[in-house]
Amino acid sequence: MPSPHLSNAQGAPDVTLLYGPMLIGVILNTLLYGFMLGLANTYYHRYKSDRRWFRYLILYLVVAETANWICGVGIIYEPLIIRYGTAHVLREAPVMLRSDAIFIALISTPIQFFIAWRIRALTGSSLVPLLICALGVVSLAGAAATSVLVSLHTKFADFTVAKPAILTWLVTTAACDVLLTSALVRSLWTRKHMGAASDDSYLNKIIRLTVQTGAITASAALLDMILFLALPATTVNFMIDFPLSELYTISLISTLNARPQKDKGLPGDAQPNVLFDPSPAATPTATLTDSFSFGHYFKEGGQGQTAYPSTSPTHRAKFTIDADVRSGRYF
Repeated sequence: MPSPHLSNAQGAPDVTLLYGPMLIGVILNTLLYGFMLGLANTYYHRYKSDRRWFRYLILYLVVAETANWICGVGIIYEPLIIRYGTAHVLREAPVMLRSDAIFIALISTPIQFFIAWRIRALTGSSLVPLLICALGVVSLAGAAATSVLVSLHTKFADFTVAKPAILTWLVTTAACDVLLTSALVRSLWTRKHMGAASDDSYLNKIIRLTVQTGAITASAALLDMILFLALPATTVNFMIDFPLSELYTISLISTLNARPQKDKGLPGDAQPNVLFDPSPAATPTATLTDSFSFGHYFKEGGQGQTAYPSTSPTHRAKFTIDADVRSGRYF
């Protein structure tokens, strides 16, 4: 948050330094909002049989992003249109600015929880997902405290009282994103060396790695925190802060959209998906025992099938392999 000392060479408050970065942030947020709507539309048309709560989660994110975008436009509309040319805009923060922190957290936290759940399903480990969820809860609390304090202290000069809450929110958000990104990169790297990665081009792998593992989001969260700490007397961090929630949503929806369509059943079209391709650590493996013999896995017409000589229904259910495993339907 800015201090009251944003001024030009003559010592007068400079509206350009105060609201310029905010305007850039709102423009970026608007561009990403339109892109996000396109991804959401693709998701709903492509995955009509997806799990119901997946579809509800995307609906929630679209509604929340719409409300956040409206507030973002309101943040810049008030000083540049409604109160243009008045001294009020140099003293008082825009009313809609109070909602910025809590809206970002209400969008980012469910996504962080979702990815934590997927990490648990992919790796079989609970430690990292629990740490991600704990950081997400603390981040949400810090964002809520930030919005409350900014609502109680509306003058730019008084925003210093909210600094501890802002730091709690930004630091835990960045730490959470770095942790989940590291966990997903490790999962991807493990599957690559276990032969689970495809022979796709190097460039496409880098693009998928960057977007699907949330590296862009983690970098943006870190940059937001660094700018806030390094330039406390400016609003430069708002260039990253305003579009941050859109990056979260785009990252998740693009990952969901990267799954192969269940009704197509075309292995050649399937792309490696860091959240939904089962890793070796999470996939049941067969070991020879004296109790029964295992079947064999083979390909036929693009569909995975399993033969089970001398196995009971219980054993058969445990080791079933089909196309839905690859597409993530069983999650």
